Amino acid sequence: MLRVEDLFRFDESFAEEFPPSVIAGVDEAGRGPLAGPVVAASVLFRRSARPSELNDSKKLSPKKREILFREIALHCLVGIGIVPEAVIDEINIFQATRLAMREAVLALPKTPTLILIDGKIKLDLPLPQVGIVRGDGQSAAIAAASIVAKVCRDHLMRKFDSIYPDYGFAQHKGYPTKLHIDILRSKGISPIHRRSFRPVAELLEKSEP
Repeated sequence: MLRVEDLFRFDESFAEEFPPSVIAGVDEAGRGPLAGPVVAASVLFRRSARPSELNDSKKLSPKKREILFREIALHCLVGIGIVPEAVIDEINIFQATRLAMREAVLALPKTPTLILIDGKIKLDLPLPQVGIVRGDGQSAAIAAASIVAKVCRDHLMRKFDSIYPDYGFAQHKGYPTKLHIDILRSKGISPIHRRSFRPVAELLEKSEP
């Protein structure tokens, strides 16, 4: 099992390759849902910050993610990028993800000298960057970014749940679960649904005269 020390050692190997390195990890949450924004986070560790239970956000319970989110926010530099569903429909989810990640890096209070990105993605930024497949399970900075992005997006979806209480957004977070599909078919499409995503697009086609 990968230990926290291994995650930090992975990042330190890049510090040796790209000296002097101020490394930021970048990840996103919300590429797959049928509703809501895609959210990206960028995290830059201060020297003393080493969360003891850091891991890929998908391997953590919601409660543990919230605890680590607060720890990261307190002890690290964090940037957030959010791209709403209307823009996703306009430019597609891949380009929206790139845009959210770019915004997250630009929102950092300190400019990194190297960006580690989850997945084979290239950002429109004049900075050295490395895309790493399944990077959230290898890099400390990317793992931290995955936690921040996931928690921030979950918070947003809970807010949307209070605005659109009939859709269950607090429960399924916009992902295409059976519950969500059933609600879509009975209630129709909400203002935050991604109209270019199936089955939302299919429902729109059926509703057209």
